[in-house]
Amino acid sequence: MTGLIPGVELSRTAGRTAVRIARPPVSGLVRPRLLVVCLLLAAATFAVFCFGIATGDYPLALSDVVPALWGSGDGGTLLIVQELRLPRALTGLLVGAAFGVSGALFQTMTRNPLASPDMIGITAGAGTAVVAGLVLGFGTGLGTQTLGLSGALITALLIYVLAWKRGTTGYRIILVGIGVSWLFTSTTEYLIARARLYEAQEALGWLFGDLGNRNWGHVRPLALTMAVLLPAALLLSRWTRTLQLGDEVAVGLGIPVQRARLALLLTGVGLVAFGTAAAGPIAFVALVAPQIALRLARTAWPPLTASALTGALIVLVGDLIGRRLITDMELPVGVVTGVLGAPFLLWLLARANRTGSGG
Repeated sequence: MTGLIPGVELSRTAGRTAVRIARPPVSGLVRPRLLVVCLLLAAATFAVFCFGIATGDYPLALSDVVPALWGSGDGGTLLIVQELRLPRALTGLLVGAAFGVSGALFQTMTRNPLASPDMIGITAGAGTAVVAGLVLGFGTGLGTQTLGLSGALITALLIYVLAWKRGTTGYRIILVGIGVSWLFTSTTEYLIARARLYEAQEALGWLFGDLGNRNWGHVRPLALTMAVLLPAALLLSRWTRTLQLGDEVAVGLGIPVQRARLALLLTGVGLVAFGTAAAGPIAFVALVAPQIALRLARTAWPPLTASALTGALIVLVGDLIGRRLITDMELPVGVVTGVLGAPFLLWLLARANRTGSGG
């Protein structure tokens, strides 16, 4: 017989009740709505990607941009597209996708729509490491990418250790992460307060989250990371459906809950760490993208592919708005996503308070 939880079947034999996850039919593995949503998001992302490359001090026609992406066109157009603007656009695309997938993993792992790397301190730790390196000078020669990556990984390890008590739970990870986030945020503010003017300006420029002056050196490590961790996230997603049922049910079904949660945590942290290292802690993308994808696809939990495409679209649109909103200056993309994401966060908080879904 079918249980109260969708997708879970209960059967009684000789006085014993067995629980198993119902396998969907092959034709149901790909939901038509999810497929359509992903195709529309991919089309919108590619359109904004090309429009962003065409926009600048020297505007280009879209009919020239698309061939130039594949190496066709005159020398001037190829120089502008492939050397000056394509690295920035690809960095935004990959960072947005990394943040979207990371947010989806965190929200699925903790079963909480408010859980994301920037809410539980991962990006705050990366920011503290970068600012400390710039102000105190211990990171001379390492660069913001290495410092940001190291800070994010160390912060994730700290959260996991502090949240451990005969295992971890999503609720403890969130509570510990919020405390760690405020600790690192306060430390960053102190370091900026004691920094010299040029050091503070450099630190703030990175902390806002910015895609300016990005080159192929920022794209290559991020592309390699996505090529490794995105398939890993898709493979791990087979556990997410069971984890949604709760730890007790998952253990009963033979799922290694702690190993699954650790693998999801490491994958999500790796994605957000390399994304933050490449472009800084772009606010709210990891929080908002999975929730938008969830509502578009109408699935039980944030779908990874749709979350990646939504995150990429948000970052590219935010960067385009930042470049075109004010004619005589360029706003960092993190400022734009922060302004747009804050109302969405308030709505999520209000909804979680009404439904009790916030943990």
